[in-house]
Amino acid sequence: MKRSRITLADVAAVAKVDRAVVSRVVNKDPTLNIRPETRERVLAAIEELGYRPNVAARSLRTSRAHMFGLFIPDFANPVYAEIIKGAEAEAAAQGYVLVTGSASGAALGDYMDRIGQGRIDGLLLAGTGDESGLIAQLDRGAIPWLMLNNRSRSVKRYVILDDARAAALAVEHLVRLGHRRIAHLAGPSRSDTATRRSAGYSAAMRAAGLPEGPIVAADYTPAGGAAAMARLLAAPERPTAVFVANVASAIGAMEGVRAAGLEIPRDVSIVAVHDLELAGYLNPALTTVRMPLGELGRRGVTLLAGLEPDDTVAEVLAGPIELIQRRSTAPPA
Repeated sequence: MKRSRITLADVAAVAKVDRAVVSRVVNKDPTLNIRPETRERVLAAIEELGYRPNVAARSLRTSRAHMFGLFIPDFANPVYAEIIKGAEAEAAAQGYVLVTGSASGAALGDYMDRIGQGRIDGLLLAGTGDESGLIAQLDRGAIPWLMLNNRSRSVKRYVILDDARAAALAVEHLVRLGHRRIAHLAGPSRSDTATRRSAGYSAAMRAAGLPEGPIVAADYTPAGGAAAMARLLAAPERPTAVFVANVASAIGAMEGVRAAGLEIPRDVSIVAVHDLELAGYLNPALTTVRMPLGELGRRGVTLLAGLEPDDTVAEVLAGPIELIQRRSTAPPA
């Protein structure tokens, strides 16, 4: 038999309180004044019966959907999985559902239509490209929005990672190993993260008193990384080390080295931004710079939950950034 939905009335009957008391406990009403033992009795009844609030009904009462949106460039980039996990966990902790879409599947406007004609309580935008028209639409509709690891040229409303510092750690590691010909396999020119990492690479090379090596841009995919590495290795003076802007690109870059008949790290050392579990299982295991991706997702949701539509936010996330040395880097031959 199909089990009927547990209601507020069921919880109230078990807890021996009024339905209004249960509702105010569920919604964490700060003005509710009841005895601690009564509150505990209500919570115990909720747990015993497995009661879950009716989000649709609550949305009608509060004019809130209890839903946040997150729009990313591409689900194929494994970096976003870590960001989504952090954002989902924080959204759930605050009683919200996180709905995620990608630019590879639909335009941002279509995505918003599909999740309910734009009826969301806030939107995180992670590298969506030029969406100035949509941002104006969000502002007109008084929908809070925030750039996540991406900056808007027109409005200061973002939270990002310290990509310049990550690039510096990678370059400093290669310099300590003795490398002097260090190339940069950059990200797409339109990407804000790629721009920040390239700036960090250039600053670190200057600080080390070294000339910049060749810089080749690629998208954040293994195929893009392989093609870019082939171009770097074709340079008149082959680099002994390469700083790669993204771990997905680095996977292709490693194959590009092997395709050229070279070995890692004997002929070319490789270090990449972002440490994912798979990095330790590559051959050779990939040296990376670990970034707080999950914390970025959590922080984005936290900021969004308290954001007014016209607020200004310009935050560089203070989080642990560290180099994870593995077998893909070694002193030059």
